[in-house]
Amino acid sequence: MIKKTYVMTALALACMGTLTMAHAEDNGKLRIGLIATYTGPYADYGRQFDAGIALYLKEHQGKIAGKEVEIIRKDTAGPAPDVAKRAAQELVVRDKVSFITGLDFSPNAYAVAAVSTQAKVPTIIMNAASSGITKSSPYIARLSFTVQQVTAPMAQWMLKQGIKDVYTVVADYASGVDAETAFKKAFEKGGGKVSNSVRTPMSNLDFSAYVQHIKDVKPEAAFFFFPSGGMPQAFLKAWQERGMDKAGIKLFATGEATDDSFLEATGDVALGLITSHHYSYAHPSAKNKKFVQDYVAQFGTKMRPNYFAVTAYDGMTAIAAALKKTHGDTQGDKVMQALKGMKIESPRGPIEIDPVTRDIVQTVYIRKTERVNGQLVNVEFDKFDKVKDPAKEGM
Repeated sequence: MIKKTYVMTALALACMGTLTMAHAEDNGKLRIGLIATYTGPYADYGRQFDAGIALYLKEHQGKIAGKEVEIIRKDTAGPAPDVAKRAAQELVVRDKVSFITGLDFSPNAYAVAAVSTQAKVPTIIMNAASSGITKSSPYIARLSFTVQQVTAPMAQWMLKQGIKDVYTVVADYASGVDAETAFKKAFEKGGGKVSNSVRTPMSNLDFSAYVQHIKDVKPEAAFFFFPSGGMPQAFLKAWQERGMDKAGIKLFATGEATDDSFLEATGDVALGLITSHHYSYAHPSAKNKKFVQDYVAQFGTKMRPNYFAVTAYDGMTAIAAALKKTHGDTQGDKVMQALKGMKIESPRGPIEIDPVTRDIVQTVYIRKTERVNGQLVNVEFDKFDKVKDPAKEGM
């Protein structure tokens, strides 16, 4: 079995040199490869991508640049770089896609970068948020966010509230390290002090010891970052059980902690939590109200649209806008040039792709979890406009 896998991979790599033009062959459809999580604890990620794409395609009669769109899905079942790379190779060699997109976890995006570069296939990141991803290939552009981009504004906002001493807790993977780095840099630059920092395993769902240590240390506040899903829920539950509010320690996080699609399941332990992020289901713009209305009409109310769905919708918008500029030409260099500097009105607000870094520039909102009309929602009450990724300052 190992030998067979090796031969297939080697064949795929050997074919790469001939793929620059092969992926652009006209078969009557625009083929887009979607690498995402469809099984396991993060299966909602793929479903949200699918929903956002479906909404865009329904609005545009299933077509981009006059061609019927065919989405070819590959399931990684979570953070699995080897699986993601193999999926990208299959999409390019066998399926001859013109674009690769999706990519919910940063390790998966890094693994796909070499394939994108060698095959010259434009790759649109719909979630993976580690800052270095766009540097890993000239054929990658990001329509989602970076962890540093949404973290630094939270540190700055906390400083404005007079908070000077913070304890940070992050998941131990690329995006968690980015969150820790960005928070510490921005907070200490403004005169604050990060008195303690801890990284927790991705598989951990028992935070009682971590929260107890925060209680013993007694900082003014704590800041945490975990990927959307079970980890934030478990941390917030432990926070409540340890009576941290009564201990006078304030809590802050990035928006993954109150991801709209998980918020009702998280429950009242999220009430009052202040977070920073680029999208809220409750964002008051007319475009977002229509987006939410269309989402509910097509998919019902069991799953609420979140930032994955919005970025998938925006990713398709960007592909369509790029192909309009290239007159339908999917050649990699032409598409990447068309993407640079692109401006889009998204359900989250105005966004653009930085022409130098190929990373997103957008508004970062400060939100508070409240119950409105019986629903838990992230209510935006402050914002930072046109935020770039802090890791690329000066580029």
